[in-house]
Amino acid sequence: MKNTIIDVSQLELNDKVVAIKRVTKTVKGGRNMRFTALVVVGDGNGHVGAGLGKAVEIPEAIRKGKEDAMKHIITVALDENHSITHDFIGKYGSASVLLKRAAAGTGIIAGGPARNVCELAGIKNIRTKCLGSNNKQNVVLATIEGLRQLKTPEEVARNRGKSVEEILG
Repeated sequence: MKNTIIDVSQLELNDKVVAIKRVTKTVKGGRNMRFTALVVVGDGNGHVGAGLGKAVEIPEAIRKGKEDAMKHIITVALDENHSITHDFIGKYGSASVLLKRAAAGTGIIAGGPARNVCELAGIKNIRTKCLGSNNKQNVVLATIEGLRQLKTPEEVARNRGKSVEEILG
């Protein structure tokens, strides 16, 4: 499941711009201004990805970010009530995001960047907490890294050579 190639053309993808930053570079003639856009794409059904686009104009940066995000789509393991299968801490750089299972009806309890990722992944019930850095880019990537490493009970049972009933208790 983790190394499967996802055909992006068959997914109905939505995108959200998480952050747009103005970046300047001082050169001999003055300052060069460019824009960086952090974009998250997802189909709302267990597929999500994030990408970074850089360009002189904002719309071009967003387009490039969306293309980059489509190249990095992952599959998220969801349970029957649209939550994650187990608690996990996703880490990227100095940012850590605690992802906790939630019962049906809880909703998405998350900060801005992590909320965007969870909504586009199709998660309906989850609790998250940003630990360490609050940098938007690192929080998005830490959330995606955490979701990528989630395992279904079937995968755990297969790896341990046990039945799903033994794993779930």
